[in-house]
Amino acid sequence: MGVNSGNGLAPLDRMPGYAFRSYHGHEDHGAMAAVRLGCAERDRIDARSVVEGLPTAAEIAEASAKLDDPSQEQVLVEHDGGVVGYSTIRWWQERDGTWLYLHRGYLLPEHRGQGIGSAMLDWAESRIRQLVQQHGTPQTAVLGANAMASEQEATALLLESGYRRVFSLVELELADLRQLPDGKPLPAGIRVGAVDPSSYRAAWKTVVDSYAGAAFTERWTFESFLATADSTCWRAAWDREDMAGVALCSVRRQDATVGEVEELSVRTESRRLGLGRALLLDGLRCLRAHGAETARLYTGTANPHRSYDLYESAGFRRQNEYVRYRKPLTV
Repeated sequence: MGVNSGNGLAPLDRMPGYAFRSYHGHEDHGAMAAVRLGCAERDRIDARSVVEGLPTAAEIAEASAKLDDPSQEQVLVEHDGGVVGYSTIRWWQERDGTWLYLHRGYLLPEHRGQGIGSAMLDWAESRIRQLVQQHGTPQTAVLGANAMASEQEATALLLESGYRRVFSLVELELADLRQLPDGKPLPAGIRVGAVDPSSYRAAWKTVVDSYAGAAFTERWTFESFLATADSTCWRAAWDREDMAGVALCSVRRQDATVGEVEELSVRTESRRLGLGRALLLDGLRCLRAHGAETARLYTGTANPHRSYDLYESAGFRRQNEYVRYRKPLTV
């Protein structure tokens, strides 16, 4: 695929009836949502996923609005005038200074196997190279892509194009919040309770510190933390006056019957005392009290703290696996 304009758009000359075009805004959100829905059965998409489910047109509009320049960072694929796929690019800096440029594409199953997916990937890589030059990050930039383990065609395309798996996230579900195990007594001097705004910075730092030394983790500023803060079902553990751990739980805005454990972090010196279990169960009880019927969370497959044991002991069971791929960037 050639590049003949500033955003890398080019006609799909080898595939009659197909063409790339820029994202046009509000008028495209319904068609983009229809593409996601059309991929669901083939790719075994979990509509209730808290990692990547089936977004509505309104949710796609919200996600698009968060991009720096949506018309330059999204491309739609049309066939005979109808939208059959699209790709999106995002980027962020990780804790070790790496700039990750992530592309994600979706293509209706009936249009796969003709080279369209490869052309979408070519567009994304070409556009990312332009962005890297504009941002001045060629020394620290890498290409990234996501695919669910069940997305066989996307996985094969990435591997054939030189991408390599670097880690994966596993999503777990607790199917019935009415069935929670009993808690256990905590050591003397430790208490679990709600988090109020005066403790927000301590809660943020507890989470950030828990990722110290972890690979592939995004920088998370206190300002970003505050932007989405809702402490209704947040719980913290204090060892006397010091915050020792947090569980950041919330009811899903998209579906009030689903609760999410967004973060569960315990400081190194306070582990193996039962704090993680106490925080998790207290957060789940709060979600139940606010109308949630089930709960979801996700964790990395390389998690060194045996968190699977904790989650499974509380009744969580594995649902989906989401794989991150990377490829060196040549500019």
